[in-house]
Amino acid sequence: MAKINTWIGAARLRTLPLSISGIFVGSSIAVAHNEFQAVIFVLALATTLGLQILSNFANDYGDFIKGTDNDERVGPQRALQSGMITKDEMFWGMVGTGILTFLSALALIFVAFGTENTFYAILFILLGLAAIAAAIKYTVGESAYGYRGLGDVFVFLFFGIVGVYGCYFLYSLEWDWRVLLPSFTIGFLSAGVLNLNNMRDRISDGRAGKNTLVVKLGAAKAKKYHYFLIISAFISVILFSIFTFSGIEDLLYLIAFVPLLMHLKRVMENKDPEKLDPELKKLALSTFLLAVLFSLGQIF
Repeated sequence: MAKINTWIGAARLRTLPLSISGIFVGSSIAVAHNEFQAVIFVLALATTLGLQILSNFANDYGDFIKGTDNDERVGPQRALQSGMITKDEMFWGMVGTGILTFLSALALIFVAFGTENTFYAILFILLGLAAIAAAIKYTVGESAYGYRGLGDVFVFLFFGIVGVYGCYFLYSLEWDWRVLLPSFTIGFLSAGVLNLNNMRDRISDGRAGKNTLVVKLGAAKAKKYHYFLIISAFISVILFSIFTFSGIEDLLYLIAFVPLLMHLKRVMENKDPEKLDPELKKLALSTFLLAVLFSLGQIF
């Protein structure tokens, strides 16, 4: 039982609501356009959760191998760092999760495109493989992009554009540039969660050679970058509402601006990076709240 609880801890369940926010948003737009399919929704959720868990396992593995998870690290102790899971066990956990996620992605692509849209099917298979590779390569390997300050770019692309716009396309098989706007919102907020994590770990990451964007920017500029991400998220979703407005229910998501603005205030006033740790959960849940309220607005 203790081993199962350790694996559940390694999966980092608190990160999962953020990962499915894009699926909720993309699917709700499909509902508004009368294009929703329950099977696609379930398979998209399963694939996204698989990718997030794979990423969490890989981060645990990669940071442990590189020595980044040491006594200076802030935040909850990870599975390999604690010794509860061995390096080999985590490796095979990654392999198993990666295979299951890819099978889920193949099922999703088959349901969405069938045998009639070969080009799109191949495109999304390549996207799926790229997403699995990105989940692993954030911290694993010599060329881990998380150690070169590129994590924000990949989070924006896969949580935002692929998560929202890609999900919507699976339902509709249509290109609609307006859907890029809420995908930018989820991408910016997801990058904000990563940036906050890296602001918290800036000192220990720098000493361990993990050159995140925050390490490269420094504390003051990292804060300004954080403000940019949150405010850009606001602007993107408001622009979507301007272009697609059909009733006051479209603006339900504005309620989520309250905790997000409170979060910005706390980040502005913060002088101790370690005290940013509670803000990670708050920002992730605020993003999920925005996604849920946005989705309800689209459905209604």
